Amino acid sequence: MDLQSVLEKCGNFGPYQILLLGLFGYTNIVSSLHYFSQTIISFTPEHSCSPPEEASPKNLTLLSCNIIEYDADLTSHRDYKCSSWDFERESNYESITTELEWVCDDSYKLAVGQSFFFIGSALGSIFFGYLADRIGRLPACVLTTLTGASGDFFTSFVSSLPWFSFTRFVSGLSMDTQYYLMYILVFEYLSPQHRTFGLNIILGVFYCIGLIISPWMAIWLGNWRSYLWAASLPALGMLIYPFCLHESAEWLLTKGKFDKAVSNLRSIAKFNGRRVEDSVFVEFVKHYREKLQSSQKTSSDNFVGMLRTPRLRKFTIILLIKSMIITIAFDTLSRNMEGVGLSPFKLFSYSGFCYLPAGLVIIMFQNKIGRKGMACASLFVGALITATTGYLVATLYPEKHSVLLGFMVSLGRFGAVVAYDAEAQYAAEIIPTSVRGQGVANIHVVGNAFAFFSPYVIYLGTFYKPLPSLLISFIMLFGACLCLTLPETLNKQLPQTLEEGEVFAKGEKWYYFPCFSRRLQSNKSDSQLESANGITK
Repeated sequence: MDLQSVLEKCGNFGPYQILLLGLFGYTNIVSSLHYFSQTIISFTPEHSCSPPEEASPKNLTLLSCNIIEYDADLTSHRDYKCSSWDFERESNYESITTELEWVCDDSYKLAVGQSFFFIGSALGSIFFGYLADRIGRLPACVLTTLTGASGDFFTSFVSSLPWFSFTRFVSGLSMDTQYYLMYILVFEYLSPQHRTFGLNIILGVFYCIGLIISPWMAIWLGNWRSYLWAASLPALGMLIYPFCLHESAEWLLTKGKFDKAVSNLRSIAKFNGRRVEDSVFVEFVKHYREKLQSSQKTSSDNFVGMLRTPRLRKFTIILLIKSMIITIAFDTLSRNMEGVGLSPFKLFSYSGFCYLPAGLVIIMFQNKIGRKGMACASLFVGALITATTGYLVATLYPEKHSVLLGFMVSLGRFGAVVAYDAEAQYAAEIIPTSVRGQGVANIHVVGNAFAFFSPYVIYLGTFYKPLPSLLISFIMLFGACLCLTLPETLNKQLPQTLEEGEVFAKGEKWYYFPCFSRRLQSNKSDSQLESANGITK
């Protein structure tokens, strides 16, 4: 009588699960407002040097960073850097770059400050992951959300690089933990047949809502400081979660808190209008007591063990590199919205619609072409789209081809979202069950840490506008090639231990894809059937 068997009796897709999915949707809105606040506050509009008061405007040529001043007869000139700028603000919106004038020689400050966000995300994943194991998933989820919101709130008061870097570091502590801790709660209490569809649709719809409304919020409020106040406020809504939701039953069972786990399941059954016999819970507790005692005696696998044998070591290193590539590509393509002739606010909002179709693509194709096929195809197609976008940015005038460039940017973002969402499930299936929690967490932390470089990749665009797109397309193509060296996991018994992980899919060719294999088997069966018919005749 395991947890899934008891949940079937208590209701694994009833009113409680609907409530859980609704609050998961709210979490996605809070998460999207938080994660992309760094993009909204840092848009840099077109700008030019302000003319000096003592100079004649007729003798000046005002560039974005320099002033060319000619003498009276226009025969000679001098070139010098300007100290103030005139900005072409979008709907009079005051971003941090326009208020603090972090442009030209000071443009590096934005990249430096934003990179601390990702340092915080790596350390936050470790800290709040540890905290979740100590005090529970639900309180850790609330605490990490409030920590990130406080970072956004305090960022609104800063005016210098050191304080900006510090507050972005605090904000980054909850970059993903608020999302994946809530994801675990939903995953656990939801029926297996509803997980893929329910989780992807909720993610696609509600995360998309947060992305779409955030630029319009910023324009309506008119100032980056006011926007951060508004973006951090919804996090307070998660204070009601402990009064509406139950702690992870799986976590309670691993901690030996059987009475609390049973109490939670009884409450869920009552909420769903189900009646469950006491004997069910007696068998349930007996099963997990024996399981806990057995695991304490035999469990010795750990993440380091994945690096001791050759095949698992190869898989682990490739998954780590793949996580780095996907994370930096996802963040860069989600934020690189400027210089294509369209309002970055509108482009950011409209391109946010890609999250819903991205989730639908995974639902439709991942079980047909396989995990490896989905991972490889999404990175390969994303690389081609991003490279094409870079080429078009270099050769076309944004003023004349803004719609085309905006469409290509949105398409590139779509490819990055598909790759990012597909990567999590693929990694979890390759890593053996005995170390799956540690493995997924460590791969996630390394990916977040590598996202430290994404602000600097975007900063390369100040030297040559297509450079970020070209660089990202190259590493995505490299990631697609790496996927070919990983095993397929679709319709296979997944490894439970390190020993099983070492021999998993051994002998499988790098070009094996389930969709092609089924077709070949079907053709082979048809040929055998025709031969048999010929012999019979």
